[in-house]
Amino acid sequence: MKSYRKELWMNIPTRRAFVNITSEVEECLHESGVQEGLVLCNAMHITASVFINDDESGLHHDYEQWLERLAPHEPISQYRHNGYEDNADAHLKRQIMGREVVVAVTNGKLDFGTWEQIFYGEFDGRRKKRVLVKIIGA
Repeated sequence: MKSYRKELWMNIPTRRAFVNITSEVEECLHESGVQEGLVLCNAMHITASVFINDDESGLHHDYEQWLERLAPHEPISQYRHNGYEDNADAHLKRQIMGREVVVAVTNGKLDFGTWEQIFYGEFDGRRKKRVLVKIIGA
């Protein structure tokens, strides 16, 4: 069994963004040489997310609006967490969108359903953060 690990570094200049990282994960898979196995991708920060969905701008807009209704950034005084920072909403948004994804590898390719792509979701940007890519298999 092979094992591969790489960190993808993100530095989003805005507070929130969705970034398609599918091509970077595919490059990791190619580097790993794994033909059959599993890929794990997870955000290594508690105010960021990794998720799978469609790469469609309307959907991304809908996510942004929906998440802001569920966990609005302001007023920051509504959150007990916001004593030191102003990112309580980012923690809640991450909880909703998820920490990680696992994708099957078949014949050396990510075994996706139609339209599926891997995204990094940033909810408290403007600093460097990491995404772990871990691949195991044969």
